Amino acid sequence: MGRVNTTVSSTRCYKNPPEGPLRTWARWCAVLACLAALWLHAPQARAQHHGEVSELQLERDADGLYLSAALQLELPAIVQDALYKGIAMHFVAEAEVLRQRWYWTDKVVARATRYLRLSYQPLTRRWRLAQSAAPFAATGLGVSLDQSFDDLPEVLAALQRIARWKIADEGSLDDGVPYSVNFQFRLDMSQLPRPLQIGAVGGSSWNIALTRSLRLPAAEAAR
Repeated sequence: MGRVNTTVSSTRCYKNPPEGPLRTWARWCAVLACLAALWLHAPQARAQHHGEVSELQLERDADGLYLSAALQLELPAIVQDALYKGIAMHFVAEAEVLRQRWYWTDKVVARATRYLRLSYQPLTRRWRLAQSAAPFAATGLGVSLDQSFDDLPEVLAALQRIARWKIADEGSLDDGVPYSVNFQFRLDMSQLPRPLQIGAVGGSSWNIALTRSLRLPAAEAAR
């Protein structure tokens, strides 16, 4: 029998064609766009969940720029429970004044911070609200304005209203220049007892942050 020569040829088969640089770049752009959308909308959703800044007003006079605000704050049940057990809650009000610039990013010309401590005394069944321009010391000592209240709705009414808070000196503002103000009111979770801090990580019930921005047009910025 004669010898038969056979030649076997093989062709490499791809289930999916290899991705080119353009396709990879487009995929990463889509991922980054989704992440950016989540980042932009997440703070807004958290703020709406626990209330809102219902009113925000700016007033400028010869002494500087003043802010007044009214909040609608909804304390989660877990926060109220901690308060009734005698654990103080620390809140921070922050205002940032920016000078608008068409040729570059807005310039921060002033910042102001107000610290508030809400506490309940189980023995006397009284509520106390302390306000200070500086962080409360660990010893509880320091310059602050303390007020006592009979019940939770009464102390919350005081907590949710800010009247004529000076957020910028007159020397930091120019006449006829538009400004904008970013305002935030939040629960300072770093002041919680350590066990609560660990449990509050990632918990939306503890993440209280109300935000709002307002423009001060050039015409209103003039004295």
